[in-house]
Amino acid sequence: MSRIGKKPVPIPKGVAVTVQGNDVTVKGPKGTLTRTFHREMTIAVEDGAAVVTRPSDARPHRALHGLTRALLANMVAGVTTGFVRQLELHGVGYKAEANPKGIRLAVGLSHPVEFPAPSGIKISVENNTQVKIEGIDKELVGQVAAEIRKVRPPEPYKGKGIRYVGEQVRRKAGKTGAK
Repeated sequence: MSRIGKKPVPIPKGVAVTVQGNDVTVKGPKGTLTRTFHREMTIAVEDGAAVVTRPSDARPHRALHGLTRALLANMVAGVTTGFVRQLELHGVGYKAEANPKGIRLAVGLSHPVEFPAPSGIKISVENNTQVKIEGIDKELVGQVAAEIRKVRPPEPYKGKGIRYVGEQVRRKAGKTGAK
C-alpha cells in the first residue's frame, strides 16, 4: 500500500473541498484552485479530511494513488499558506526591476529581458538581486521560477547567472597556462 496515498489530507478551518466526479475544487482564504484528477482514483471528503482510494493494487494504480494525494495536499496548502520560490542574481551589473506586468532582467545580454508574470503569480524584487515568486499553485510557481532561471542559468567557471536561493553551483577550474 502506498504510504503517502493512504494518509488522509487534513482540511483546515476556512477551507472548502468540493468533489464532483473527477473534478476537485479547493476554496480557501488565498483563492480557489480546481483540478481534474485521473478517472480511476476516488476522492471523498469525510471527517474533516480528504481521502484518496484506488481500485486495485496494480502498478499504475499504486503510482496514481500517491500522486493524487500529493497533488490534493498541495492544493490545500496553496489556498491556506501559498508557495514561495526565491531566486538570486550573481554577476557584475546583473539586476532585476519590478514593473506592473512582471520583471525586467539585466543579466549581461545585449538587451534587458522582459518577463511577464502570469495571472495568479506575484513577482517582487528586493535589493535588485533577489527575486521572489509567490502564488497558490505550486506547479505554476515552480514553472515561473524555472523560466526566469533559464534566462541566464549559472555558469560553472565564475558562478554568474540566476540561481535559486541556497543552490550550490559546482565550480570548475579554468584553463591553466601551458608554458
